[in-house]
Amino acid sequence: MLFDTFRTLALALAVTTQYAFAQRFYGPEDPRLQIQITTQNPINGVSKTPDGRIFVAYARVDGSTGPQIAEWDQTTNTSTAYPNEKWNSYSDGDDPATHFVGINSQRVGPDGNLYVVDKGATAIGGAVMFPYGPKLVVVDTQTNEVSKVYFMGNVTRSNSLLDDVRFNPITGKAYLTDAGSPGLIVLDLLTGNAIRVLDDDASTGATTAVSAEGTLLHLGSKPAFIYADQLELSPNAKYFYYQPASGGMSRIETKLLDQATYNSSLNSNSVLGLFVEPYANTPSTGGTAIDAEGNIYVSDVDSQRIIKIFPNSTMTLLVQDPRLLWVDAMWIDLQHRLWLPAAQLNRGIPFQGKNLEEAPLYVFSIDIGVGPSQIDHA
Repeated sequence: MLFDTFRTLALALAVTTQYAFAQRFYGPEDPRLQIQITTQNPINGVSKTPDGRIFVAYARVDGSTGPQIAEWDQTTNTSTAYPNEKWNSYSDGDDPATHFVGINSQRVGPDGNLYVVDKGATAIGGAVMFPYGPKLVVVDTQTNEVSKVYFMGNVTRSNSLLDDVRFNPITGKAYLTDAGSPGLIVLDLLTGNAIRVLDDDASTGATTAVSAEGTLLHLGSKPAFIYADQLELSPNAKYFYYQPASGGMSRIETKLLDQATYNSSLNSNSVLGLFVEPYANTPSTGGTAIDAEGNIYVSDVDSQRIIKIFPNSTMTLLVQDPRLLWVDAMWIDLQHRLWLPAAQLNRGIPFQGKNLEEAPLYVFSIDIGVGPSQIDHA
């Protein structure tokens, strides 16, 4: 017990140090981690319905083929293309409006439906297929059919990387990040109208490339800059939190994002940027999650740890384990467990030129003693 307390305090202190000195963690495995999924291919996102159905996103950065979105069966340890094979079978010449071109994320929303973010390009940094490639696809989990598609061609650019989404059921808005062309997107879920905000703002951009295992990453010969990426919404829907993958989390009041949809003066001449607040000195990050108490969980891809950020922006260590290599989009279930897909993305073909991932890969979970934010997902 004394050793565990000392280790926790020491590692929590390390959270506050400069992340330029972060390095690969080779310490002991943490017995609190449970393996939920074992797979041969990287899973970079997992979500669950209230009745226990599990959906996963396959990153396909290892050169593998097959469905990008699938439903996972824990009894048989197999996955099935979701919502069907057609949506998951895009090839050159197919209609991008009715296929997943390049999935970046998926999550069950507050309404219980599955929302899939399609960057509209077949590879990271690839050409975006306008106007119907970049989109947010809604799958009705009761009928297992696509019920709505929000096309994002009018608010994305040729270098956009439509990244992830969160929801504000109080105002009927959805917020998305653009990791390729720095900015946020505010989408009205009722009308389908969308606008870009904080376009090329310092808070949505990045001054350093993303790093992992203590090494700066490259896409080809160029440093890998991944702009507005991780995002969360406070449980009372007051604040929207976001950051580039290289770290440095900011926040802004959601009422300002929403007002920018009809107040053009607020969304011009960088006025909106004046209301952005620095929030936490986060490290290079794979994914985040937020719980019912407003604590944000951040995966440190340099040092294989999960950091917990309290609402007052102070930080502590939750868990550190050498197996937690590039934990991507996390998920908090109704059983108070934080799901951790260890995708090893930095070892994939886009960053290494060849696949260096070590199979099998895992989705872990850990008990955090609190459930998800009630507005985050069903």
